[in-house]
Amino acid sequence: MKVVVTGGAGYVGAELCAALANDGRVDEVVVYDLLERGHFGLFMGPKIGGAKVRLVQGDVLDSRRLLQELAGADVIFHLAAKVTTPFSDAGHSQFEQVNHWGTAEVVYAIEEVAPKARVIYLSSASVYGEGVGSALSAEKPSPRSAYGHAKLRGEAHMARLGDNQPVCILRSGNVHGFGRCMRFDAVINRFVFQAHFQGRITVRGSGGQRRSFIHIRALVDTLAALLPPDGLTGTYDLVEQDWSVVEIVEALRGPYPETELLFVDQHLDLKSLVVRRDGRLAGVQPTRAAGLEEDIRALGATFAW
Repeated sequence: MKVVVTGGAGYVGAELCAALANDGRVDEVVVYDLLERGHFGLFMGPKIGGAKVRLVQGDVLDSRRLLQELAGADVIFHLAAKVTTPFSDAGHSQFEQVNHWGTAEVVYAIEEVAPKARVIYLSSASVYGEGVGSALSAEKPSPRSAYGHAKLRGEAHMARLGDNQPVCILRSGNVHGFGRCMRFDAVINRFVFQAHFQGRITVRGSGGQRRSFIHIRALVDTLAALLPPDGLTGTYDLVEQDWSVVEIVEALRGPYPETELLFVDQHLDLKSLVVRRDGRLAGVQPTRAAGLEEDIRALGATFAW
């Protein structure tokens, strides 16, 4: 089985590629990544996969390269994206280019050279905008950021494939937890870093804003479970739990009781977005026993000192 992972050297992609490389059903893993974020953790030990893993330093806007590398693929995980916080509008043009038109290029290439491939697209809960979101709701997504708009447009391109081949779209919550290509702009990861090394956490707004989260291990295990050709199709919400910023801070006080809390613009009530666990993923998405404080302790334990 040939598997292509766009964005395969990113935070989620690196962990997924490691899992796929150790899967006996997979003969070849193509890591398709521009390496723009400077993530190189995938290429450091421990060894994974041996000769079955191949790096292609490529852009999702490079249609010629996509046609070459997607040809003959049995499964395609499209993770490549310009990533940021859910309500950010910074870098509007990059979101449009990479997340929208880059996804369009991937879809065009799939239609031409991999028309029977199984496709899994990692979207984002940010397509809902604010309030409460659900893939089961009749209410249409209403993004409130350039990032959310671009991810929703990417979904529309992917949905077009669904008329002819199996496509699964996963709207992921905020990812947290240790990975070989860590993102420290993700809120829980950032807070743990600040508490561990600086003894102080900076919170913008009142702290009452809520977000939906998923641990990277649960996310990767779910993606890997979708590998079989007869796996799920359709659109799903991929989250574990929702917490307010204040609740995250309280969980941090267990392992880091002396941490100072600094509020910026505390008078502001910032936007919240709550997405519930999707029951349709039962049997695919793992149920983890670890709670937030335990996850925080586990992440803190990975630091060098």
